[in-house]
Amino acid sequence: MKVEFKAELWIWDARRGDSWTFVSLPAADSDEIRDLTAGQPRGFGSVRVRATIGGSTWTTSIFPDSGRGAYVLPVKRAIRAAEKLSSGDVAGVTVELVDL
Repeated sequence: MKVEFKAELWIWDARRGDSWTFVSLPAADSDEIRDLTAGQPRGFGSVRVRATIGGSTWTTSIFPDSGRGAYVLPVKRAIRAAEKLSSGDVAGVTVELVDL
């Protein structure tokens, strides 16, 4: 499954000092991912993905966020620097599930 969307980068409130930065996947796509991956035991409900923003592609995991009702994708500092992105910027994102 591949999902393409635009999303605003945001900083996780619980770790503001560490600048953990994420984008949220669309709710409908998150529901579909949840259905597709049901029963796959991974820590914290994570799902392995290949993510692309701009010219940067990396392998990571997305995590369910009950407060947002969606999966969230962490965006590493190196990716933000390469793509010249900061919290509040909107980025085009592609997420592809790799373990299905």
